[in-house]
Amino acid sequence: MILVLRALGVGDLATAVPALRGLRGAFPEHTLTVAAPGWLTPLVELVGDVDNVLPTDGLDPVRWAGPAPYWAVNLHGRGPQSHRLLASAGPRRLCGFHCAEAGHLDGPYWRAEEHEVRRWCRLLGWYGVECDPDDLDLRRPAPRRVPVGVTVVHPGGKGTARRWSATRFATLARELTRAGHRVVVTGSPDERDLVRRVATGAGLPNTAVLAGRLGLVELAAVVAHARLVLSTDTGVAHLATAYRTPSVVLFGPIRPQLWGPPPDRPWHRALHRSPGPLPTRQADPDDSSRVHPALAAIEVDEVLAAAGEVDRMGRGHRAVTA
Repeated sequence: MILVLRALGVGDLATAVPALRGLRGAFPEHTLTVAAPGWLTPLVELVGDVDNVLPTDGLDPVRWAGPAPYWAVNLHGRGPQSHRLLASAGPRRLCGFHCAEAGHLDGPYWRAEEHEVRRWCRLLGWYGVECDPDDLDLRRPAPRRVPVGVTVVHPGGKGTARRWSATRFATLARELTRAGHRVVVTGSPDERDLVRRVATGAGLPNTAVLAGRLGLVELAAVVAHARLVLSTDTGVAHLATAYRTPSVVLFGPIRPQLWGPPPDRPWHRALHRSPGPLPTRQADPDDSSRVHPALAAIEVDEVLAAAGEVDRMGRGHRAVTA
């Protein structure tokens, strides 16, 4: 059995897909188990190459009752905690980045300036496992009872530093609606208030508010069958990449070179202001001083222009690949 640790969120799992597929190809005779939060199980199933999920809450101790893994692979971090957690399962071989603190002197050295997808492909390559960093697609769920062909506006994200202004998202949604888009606003149950503020500001009906109404597979289905996705750097953006849905992603504290969509796909656009002097502007009423200045400096007109471009690119791309 191959045990893989990736006890993080939606975007983290999506960026590990090429590595998981590489392990599946290298060890077709072994069971592939991913240690991840239990709520991610439906998304793990959409990867299509994983046999089991071991529910794991971050780096809390895991009770390992089965036989020792053949390999334990750390796709969670560089250690030492994650290395020690996997070592506690007694694997025949632990695969991870070099970490003297954990007594792990095997593996390549960590590079801070490396895209998340390529990081894990490089790690496995060091151990002789071939991975394709472009193999990011997920299984496409049937739409069933979710809206199809909509433009998804997703204003949420982890921490206020990674959230654009709700006022700006509302303006964006209103202008897209005027341009003929059927806009829906998504978010987690904890983001209902934020999503309602955006929808209300945009003049959208209550039916456009999808926060808290969708399970993980339903959210994936909405994105997979959407016309366009607009969000900050969060899990929904990675779902758009996984389903090749045209997207505009707003980056703040994290540069797109580290977590952004593949640069060779013109139907995805990453917007980011480089560090350094930023334009002086009057803050929106709901802007927080905790919002990263590079993100706050992105204007609505810039996002609308990018949305128009990827929308056109996406139509051409889908016409060719259909």
